[in-house]
Order: sequence, then C-alpha cells, then structure tokens
Amino acid sequence: MPRTTTAALTAKPVGARTGKPVRARRSPMAAPRSFVWSRRIFLTLLTGFVLLPVYVMLSSSLKPLEDVSGEFRWVPSGLTIRPYIDIWSTVPLAKYFVNSLIVAGAATVLSVVIAIFAAYGVSRYRFRGKRLFTVTVLSTQMFPGILFLLPLFLIYVNIGNATGIALFGSRIGLILTYLTFSLPFSIWMLIGYFESVPRDLDEAAMVDGNGPLGALFRVVVPAAVPGIVAVAVYAFMTAWGEVLFASVMTNDTTRTLAVGLQGYATQNDVYWNQVMAASLVVSVPVVAGFLLLQRYLVAGLTAGAVK
Repeated sequence: MPRTTTAALTAKPVGARTGKPVRARRSPMAAPRSFVWSRRIFLTLLTGFVLLPVYVMLSSSLKPLEDVSGEFRWVPSGLTIRPYIDIWSTVPLAKYFVNSLIVAGAATVLSVVIAIFAAYGVSRYRFRGKRLFTVTVLSTQMFPGILFLLPLFLIYVNIGNATGIALFGSRIGLILTYLTFSLPFSIWMLIGYFESVPRDLDEAAMVDGNGPLGALFRVVVPAAVPGIVAVAVYAFMTAWGEVLFASVMTNDTTRTLAVGLQGYATQNDVYWNQVMAASLVVSVPVVAGFLLLQRYLVAGLTAGAVK
C-alpha cells in the first residue's frame, strides 16, 4: 500500500489539463464581493467619522492655549501636558467630580433597586390595572425633559418652604430628579427581562422553602444579571451627562461636572485646551465602565427588548 507523504497531503488541487491550482468555489450563500467591499468602505468611513472628534479633542488638549486659539493644525507643532494639570486649579473640578459620582451613583442604585421590585411584581403577579401600569410607565418617556423643569422647580421650592427640607440646590433633589427619568425605562426593561426567566425557577425555589423575596434574590436576580447591569449603565449615563436640570437645580456647592465645564469660559477668554482635557477626563468613567460591562450590556438590552 503506497505511503501518503506530507507534501501530498498539503498540496493544492490542480487542474487535470492546465496544471494550475483550482480556486475554491464561493458558497452560494456567501455575500457578493461588491457588498463586502461596500460594507468595508462604509465601516471605514463611519469609524473615521466617530474617531475624528476624539482626535481633535486629544490633540487640542495637548496644545498650548496659543496654538488652540489660532488656526487649527492637524499635526501639533508642540505637545504639553500642562492643560491636564491646570484643569484642577482653574475650576474646582475635583469637587464637581465628587458631586457627579455621588449623584449618579445614588440615582443608579435607587433606580436598580426599585426597578427590581417593581418589575418582579409586574412579571410574576396578576393584578387589576397591570397593563395600564406598564403602558403608563413607558409613556412617560414620550415627554421631553424640559416639560418637567418648571413643575419640579416649583415642587422643590414649595416643599422647602413648607417643611424646611432643602431639595432645590441639593444633591438629594438632583438624585430624585434623575430618578424620575431613569426609573420608568428601567422598570419597563426589567419587566421584559424577568418575563424571559422561566417561572419554574421560582417554583423550584419556593419548594425548597424560600418565599417570594428568597426566590427573587436567590434565583431570579442571579439569572437576570445582564439585564440589571444594562439598567445600571443606562441610569448612570443618564445622570452623569445631564446638563439641563443640573444647571437649574444646583448651586456652586452641588454643581456637577456637566455644568462645571462652563467654568473654563471667562469673559475675556476660553481655555479651549483645558476644556478638551477636562472633557476627556470626564468621559473616562463612562467609557471604562462601558468597556468592562459591554458583554452584560449587550445581552441585557437584547433580552430585555424581546417579550
């Protein structure tokens, strides 16, 4: 029996007459070459369109103020990290950073906790007005935020005058404000995700001696981690970059980062290099959190969007 050599196994098939290697046939299900190249060109242009502002911000943040104020150059003539040092002294950026972390973190925790209980009750129990409740929760997202600005302002001022609880100009008032916007969507998204979790898991947990709360925290919540992470990321991003309510509901002590960036613009000049540097510093927590939780975020949004 003839032996099969390594060269024979690795040799490419050749034509019987021409002696040239035979090209592999394209699968009938494969996309046309024109579509593949069109997709590559479109994605390349889209990537350039997305990364171009980031490059402008990064290059401008590493330039002296004289270079940024003049004609823009794509290739900086000189680089300096001085703007990243000056941003902390030009305005109290550290205080604004702490305010944003406290407000966004508290709004996220409250939104996730309340949404878990509300979504679990809606997805697991039948009660009168259940459909009306879900439709009402979702319909609140149809109204623009500026519509609630004046009513919330008057409510906070009247509560402060009547009870002495200072909601206007405080972190608590801003947390409650962000909670009103992130909570409805969080509840709606978790309802869809909890409904995708089989109810047999709840019944099995109750057979083992757990009550409704035990089944929620020991079975449903671990199975719904991607959806909960997606809700947390959405609530945090909503509170972190909000400008309208933060500019009205805060003062010099409770001001957040989104509003504090205006401090780099004075009556005489605008520190554009420090504005760009501060903008990059502000975006670091959101970008880092998104990259770390991207897998859970995609899974949570995909499962929560399908009922």
